[in-house]
Amino acid sequence: MNIRVRLRTSPALWTAPVWVGIIIFYFFYVMHLEDSRQEVVAGPLWAPQQVAVSLSYFYAFAYAITLGLAVWEGGRLVKDGVWALAPGRSRYRVAAHTLAPVIVAGWLILLLPVVMRLIETGLVPSPRGLAPLLMGMGIVCAYAVIGCGLGHIGPRLIVAPLSCITLFYLISGSGGYSEPVWPRHTFGQIDTSLAFGELYDAPSVLVPFLFAAAGAVAVSAWWLSASRSWLWRTSAVAVALAVMVSCARTAAGWGIADGPVSAGHAAVSCTGSAPRVCMAQDGGAIGSLDEVQGEVAGAVKKLQAAGVNVEMPDTVSDSILVERHRKRSSASTWWLPLSRQAGQLGGGMANIRYAVLLTSVRFPCVLPEHFDRGKSADWVVPHDAAMLWAAKKVDSDKPYLAWRRSEYGGAFQNSDEVLAKVEQLAEQSSKLPTTAKQSDWFHLEQEKACKLARAGS
Repeated sequence: MNIRVRLRTSPALWTAPVWVGIIIFYFFYVMHLEDSRQEVVAGPLWAPQQVAVSLSYFYAFAYAITLGLAVWEGGRLVKDGVWALAPGRSRYRVAAHTLAPVIVAGWLILLLPVVMRLIETGLVPSPRGLAPLLMGMGIVCAYAVIGCGLGHIGPRLIVAPLSCITLFYLISGSGGYSEPVWPRHTFGQIDTSLAFGELYDAPSVLVPFLFAAAGAVAVSAWWLSASRSWLWRTSAVAVALAVMVSCARTAAGWGIADGPVSAGHAAVSCTGSAPRVCMAQDGGAIGSLDEVQGEVAGAVKKLQAAGVNVEMPDTVSDSILVERHRKRSSASTWWLPLSRQAGQLGGGMANIRYAVLLTSVRFPCVLPEHFDRGKSADWVVPHDAAMLWAAKKVDSDKPYLAWRRSEYGGAFQNSDEVLAKVEQLAEQSSKLPTTAKQSDWFHLEQEKACKLARAGS
């Protein structure tokens, strides 16, 4: 049978308008419900992350469609008596020719959204960044083999839609498993999302592929190897089951949404010294690198000139590079949201200076991180007044006030009065005649906040 005739008679072709339409609908509507196209393109953009996000919507759909179509084709082989008509032909070759259009359909369901997303964002992933796509394509092949085998055991009009729907809900619902956790990582829909600069380690993609491939081997050992002995077929199934159990045991040691990934793969550009500022090249704001370096250095110098005890760090790095395992800033190395704030959707340079303020200004005691009910919050006014005064020195008082206003709303019944008192104290201190007097006031407020915090604990 030539390629044209095979395609014309394949259900993969005459069902194409349905599954292509679903792909287009999901891509342009569902995938952009939370993040509009403008928000996606604005960055930060990491190609492997965009590949993984695109595939997460279509894994279950691709596997289910592949299984259903393969069941139909397997049933057609039985109905048309293909095995009896050509007993001398290789069953493997006949199955491969029959399933080729089905496999291509499954591949297209995975490929199309990935290609559209990459065109939309203008990204080009590395070969390793395409690992989840290759995994999905391999699992599609496995489900094609399984489906063809299922087509031999019952009426295709019943088995095809039933198996398609069952597999779809099984795969799409795998993310709801918490005990045991292994189905989340073995059913072919990667449970772990990628952060910026991350890539999937080999086990994350090999375990689900081997799990599905082993199932395909177990099924094919029975319906493809009719001439083989029962011992050979039983041994093949036993080996396949052993592989599946091994995959499940491996995945059982992973956490929920925490499969093996590796970080630090994003390219970085640095500039300047004292401090040396480093930003992600694909973070969406690399064009502002020099400006960011100037703002960071300038903010520290302004705080120092105002009498605040801050030190210039050696290095200021982009926190987007360590999103999953956030690193704490030290005296010499700071981690700040440089790309996110300097990008199109960020708060701009005022928020860069605001990040410098929160990282550099330290009180001589450990203050509560939250407002706890039943404990005194008298320390809040002197603390926030001192911080607002410092924020004014680096022209970042607006983001600081916005943050505190949101915090007060859920903690104080008289939040407006508290905020007005903080602003009044900061304004009065800013009118003190000399820098030395303003600095003395700042340090006294720090001590007062610590004293009140200790008294209320």
